[in-house]
Formats: sequence, structure tokens, C-alpha cells
Amino acid sequence: MEFRADNVPLSTRSYPYQGLKEDDQAVTTTVVNVAPNVTSVRDHFLWSIFNFAFMNFCCLGFVAMVFSVKSRDRKVVGDTEGARHYASTARALNIAATVLTVLVLVIGIVMIFVSLSMVNRVIQKQQEEHPNVFGDKHEDTQRWQFPWS
Repeated sequence: MEFRADNVPLSTRSYPYQGLKEDDQAVTTTVVNVAPNVTSVRDHFLWSIFNFAFMNFCCLGFVAMVFSVKSRDRKVVGDTEGARHYASTARALNIAATVLTVLVLVIGIVMIFVSLSMVNRVIQKQQEEHPNVFGDKHEDTQRWQFPWS
């Protein structure tokens, strides 16, 4: 990596609250900001870790994490184009893993509610056909018994 002199600003300023030294010279500081000429590439590593841990639908979270690590490696080497390519693949896999996992969860929750609703209807139908089986309050004289007792 090269650093050009025009990217390193020097700033000198005196701080009046520090006062003067014993030999009556003002205290000055110099701030040097060193910034490399590398553009930022998002590697979506944290999202990949989250998907790997919690939303690993068909191992898409794991594959996304692999591509995120590859993107991070390419970024460290200085291959910005390769890092962008791997990062975009990791992003697409993260989106697919998130959407598919949420879709499966929503379908599962809907199926649970539908099946509970169907069980409730069956129980109500059985209560209408056989009112004494479930111990209705209006007929206490007859009690349901097991057939073998």
C-alpha cells in the first residue's frame, strides 16, 4: 500500500489552557491522520454469523459465512474487486437464508394455529354429538365410565 503526502494532513495548534512552559514557549501539538487509499467493502460477516447460528436454512448461513470470510481475506490482501464479488455473494446468501427461514417459521406457526382450530372444531362436534362424555354440568345424574370398568 502506498501513502501519498497529500493524504496526510498536518495540523498544528496551540492549547491555551496548558499555558506556557518554564522557558516561555507555547505548547503545540501535531495531529497526523494516516488513512490508506483502500475503499471500504462490507463483508456482511456479522449477518453471516447470525444466520449461521440462528437461521441456517439448508446450510445457507454457513455458506454465507464462508463467502464473508473470503471477502474479508480479499480485502486484507488488497483485492477490492474480489472482495466486492465475494461480499455480494455473501449478501445474496444471507438474504436467501433469512427470507427462507422466516417463511418456514411463519408457515409453521400458521399450521399450528390451523391444526389447533381443527382440533377445537372436532372437540366441539364431539360435545354436540355426545354431551355426557365431557362432563357437561346440566346432567350430573349420568357419569361417563370407561367401557372396561
